[in-house]
Amino acid sequence: MSDPVSRSDPVPGPEGTNPLLEYFERNPGRLIDKWLHYFDIYHRHFAAFRGRAVTVVEFGVYHGGSLQMWKHYFGERARIVGVDIDPTCKALEEERIEIHIGDQADGAFLEKLCSELGEFHVLVDDGGHMMKQQITTFEHMFPRLAPDGVYLVEDLHTSYWPEYGGGYRRPATRFGFGKARTFIEYSKRLIDALSAWHSRDPKRFPVTDFTTSARSMHYYDSVLVVEKGVVERPRARRTGRASFGPASARAPGSDVPT
Repeated sequence: MSDPVSRSDPVPGPEGTNPLLEYFERNPGRLIDKWLHYFDIYHRHFAAFRGRAVTVVEFGVYHGGSLQMWKHYFGERARIVGVDIDPTCKALEEERIEIHIGDQADGAFLEKLCSELGEFHVLVDDGGHMMKQQITTFEHMFPRLAPDGVYLVEDLHTSYWPEYGGGYRRPATRFGFGKARTFIEYSKRLIDALSAWHSRDPKRFPVTDFTTSARSMHYYDSVLVVEKGVVERPRARRTGRASFGPASARAPGSDVPT
């Protein structure tokens, strides 16, 4: 078991600095290729895991440079795992960095990977960026992410690029991929699921496992971050004195008259 993660824990390092960007700028290791605005997103959502006994998984090994960056950033207690379809990437393993070879669009491979990983806490999907790859990976890996984990998908601009199966507002059809849907459109359904507690049509719009395990969703240019957490049915209550009319006229936490 890992240490409990508190996102209010202090972040090591001088205030106002980003150790990931600093590492990138002086990169002493293998090649890294990243959009520069990603570094603030990473640090914002990953800082609470630094120095802890966590497993960090990145899909997309490339030249192995970002795996070395994560190793440096998360610290000596972290286990870093890379996943790639290219078998030559296996040669990039080193101390505290292991690499698994397989197709992230293959559900059977992902289930096997989850069994081999055990509990994992941070997942970065920087893999092939195809729609089927991103959606399949999310559907298999997010449920297995640690209860306090963070799931980050990057380079979501491929949802708008036809060569990746994307297209602006391409319809989100059922999961048979007869018509490829985009990850952006897929993720919009997750926004609904996040708020399904308030559904008045439980047959068409039910509370799901995502509703009870996703604490928040954060959208940035080309990036989605989903933070997990145990989520219970929301409760509303009142305090103070009513200023206008009888307090019982409206339901707590609601703008709809009872």
